[in-house]
Amino acid sequence: MLTNIMHVTIYVTDQDRALEFYTEGLGLEKRLDFPGPDGRFLTVGVPDSPVQIILWSHPAAAGQPGGAGAPGPLILESEDLRKDFEIMRRRGVVFEESDPVDYPCGVRVEAVDPDGNRISLRQQPKP
Repeated sequence: MLTNIMHVTIYVTDQDRALEFYTEGLGLEKRLDFPGPDGRFLTVGVPDSPVQIILWSHPAAAGQPGGAGAPGPLILESEDLRKDFEIMRRRGVVFEESDPVDYPCGVRVEAVDPDGNRISLRQQPKP
């Protein structure tokens, strides 16, 4: 039986630029970084979470999945999304919306990484 999500992959054209965005922009922590037989294996993650996000090198010509209205390939949860949004915006993170939006399942906003990947940021409704 499956027990955990181990890795999620985000395709990037420049791993160093992506590492800067995900650590300095979104505030994730660097986990692994070593050359592998198929390329550099670089991961980041949310502090205290076992899930790691692989920042995998991928040519720009391959395109990015999804468009406006589609969820991003990565959805991150926040306890206070409006506060985190302001912090990330000051760090230079680009968002599709000017402010987080209330919706039936909580609060949401979409960030965009340097390769055009949509990063969905969510806050569940408070009881």
